[in-house]
Amino acid sequence: MTTEASTDAATAFVPGHITGFFSTHPADTPVESGSRGAGITLTHGVDVCVAEGTGTTLNGEHVSVEPVDRVLDMLAIDVAVTAETPLPLGAGFGVSGALSLGTALAANAAFDCGRSENELISIAHNAEVESGTGLGDVVSQARGGVPIRLSPGAPGYGLLDGIPAPSQIEYCTFGELSTESVLSGDTTRLTNAGETALETLIERPTLDRLMTCSQQFAREAGLLTSEVAAAIEAVDAVGGSAAMAMLGQTVFALGTGLSDAGYEPSVCRTHATGASLRLRE
Repeated sequence: MTTEASTDAATAFVPGHITGFFSTHPADTPVESGSRGAGITLTHGVDVCVAEGTGTTLNGEHVSVEPVDRVLDMLAIDVAVTAETPLPLGAGFGVSGALSLGTALAANAAFDCGRSENELISIAHNAEVESGTGLGDVVSQARGGVPIRLSPGAPGYGLLDGIPAPSQIEYCTFGELSTESVLSGDTTRLTNAGETALETLIERPTLDRLMTCSQQFAREAGLLTSEVAAAIEAVDAVGGSAAMAMLGQTVFALGTGLSDAGYEPSVCRTHATGASLRLRE
């Protein structure tokens, strides 16, 4: 790989993304592959800085992130990627997608790659699909808000809509769930449940219906764990609305649902806009 001269570093912020439900849609090319479904982007996200150097660091630790390496390969550069996030890893917050998209955006700015936004989103989406680490996070994180993925794929293929309703979001994580292991197995049951949920949400696209559809999806897809199910039931019991984050052992709730149920959650909000570059100081 080659690296063009750079005079500065660049940093991008990418919101976290919780998927409430989804269906998988493989295709002949990564740019056409992806998922349909719906979720929520978060003000808790990932800051990704790209500068001269080598290696990837996340929260101060050196890590190997396959989709990040793929993004750099597609941009034909070799640089240092430094990322910080308050979000737990492997718990359904789209951290891998955020790293991929943030790397693409920041590298393009710092090293004058000359790519458009849609090109960079497509590069990050491709990297995620090829790595088996995600199908819909990148396009959702690029949009922001409460995205509904009506058709799969990168920009030019996938069609997005959204629910225009901001909210406080609380979440609790009970452990990791491997995205790769779920996506590499038989996803027929999952996809059927996701298609039904999307049809129901489209009829009336509200946050309350998103949560109801997400609850039903987790049950029908057979993904609920005992701890997650217990937390959802506890929130329901106090009149709140909660669901499981896909794919992770994480419960998210609107408003103060988890707090009201006696949990000590992390608190953030829906993120009004998509991924963006940080202004240089």
